[in-house]
Amino acid sequence: MTEKIEKVFRDPVHNYIHVDNEIIYDLINSAEFQRLRRIKQLGTSSFTFHGAEHSRFSHCLGVYYIAKEITEIFTEKYPDKWDDSENLVTWCAALLHDVGHGAYSHTFEMLFDTDHEAITVEIITDPRTEINAILRRVSPDFPEKVASVITHDYPNQQVVQLISSQIDADRMDYLLRDAYYTGVIYGQFDLTRILRVIIPVENGIAFKVQGMHAVEDYIVSRYQMYMQVYFHPASRAMEVILKQLLKRAKFLYEQDPTYFKLTSPRLIPFFDGSSDLFDYLALDDGVMNTYFQNWMSHSDKTLADLSTSFINRKLLKSVKFDKKDEDKLFLLRDIVAQCGFDPNYYTMVNSNFDLPYDFYRPNSEKPRTQIEILQKDGSMNELSELSTIVSALAGTTHGDNRFYYPKEITADNTLFSHEKKEFEKYIRNETFKP
Repeated sequence: MTEKIEKVFRDPVHNYIHVDNEIIYDLINSAEFQRLRRIKQLGTSSFTFHGAEHSRFSHCLGVYYIAKEITEIFTEKYPDKWDDSENLVTWCAALLHDVGHGAYSHTFEMLFDTDHEAITVEIITDPRTEINAILRRVSPDFPEKVASVITHDYPNQQVVQLISSQIDADRMDYLLRDAYYTGVIYGQFDLTRILRVIIPVENGIAFKVQGMHAVEDYIVSRYQMYMQVYFHPASRAMEVILKQLLKRAKFLYEQDPTYFKLTSPRLIPFFDGSSDLFDYLALDDGVMNTYFQNWMSHSDKTLADLSTSFINRKLLKSVKFDKKDEDKLFLLRDIVAQCGFDPNYYTMVNSNFDLPYDFYRPNSEKPRTQIEILQKDGSMNELSELSTIVSALAGTTHGDNRFYYPKEITADNTLFSHEKKEFEKYIRNETFKP
């Protein structure tokens, strides 16, 4: 059922990715997986880093590659600790872990209340999908096994942690891949060294102490990528515009559904709340962009302007603020309204925060898996106990709150000279930080 084949994908990050298993190759060629070619890995980040045009498809292949490398090391070096019958379920979960991501995934999810992880599970377990049919060739219950790795319910925590933990195949690929395509060096770390020191242990995975600094470097790289790339204010500005234009389209659909049935038919099930799995799979970034281009000529000035701003990268500006001062934002919204912009669509709060490394807290509501370092005497230490750098990051949250508004209000030679003075009076104080 898992006949050996020989296929190769040339990858800019990992060089050659070999596929020698028929099930894996057929999964790659399934309609649901091929759809990932049409979903950008970094969403709106390509408006900031123009090279970031890579897809979820290439990322998922990369995660499969890293997971396969690890399982082959485990099979060869640690046969007493790793059951090689777990290899195929690990590879499949690695390959399919993001198959449920949709068009402009995270922004779309916030507005239409979808969940890419739940949809990933549905794609894997729904008997109508090509992926499910391929997995059932292994065994009738194999789709559920793969899905349980995604939901973290799989009984073998070694498999789960290889796919989802503080340092897993998913994170290791997206840091290297996103760094490569954005053109930054922040996400670089020594993957080769990490693969040499990773080891299966009773309840998951650990890393030999000899490679601790490579793991430490990975944590710092992850922190830097979030601060410099993933949280970039310009990318977030485009997310804000995207969310607001979809919100406006949804509102206008309720007034005039005929227009949207003609110009954007695949969004109708999401506007009226009747969508199913195959409605979701019919959308991709290209379909959405075509709809936005259609809306650029809509008679509603707000929708037309927001669509034009998104397609032509006309950014909103932003200021940082402390959460405790959020109630003062009404002053800025009032000024935006005085300038003729509807604050319901031309202002928005965006908050981005991340824990670059959080040590294990078993009593917390959602405890994270820790990174264990295996000492030469066989004892284990949590990484932040050994690394002063990681200790400084452990448990600390990084990010900011931003208030987005039309740049015309504070532009030079603005038509809103009085309003500009009022606006800048507020953003120059200690509450708001340009």
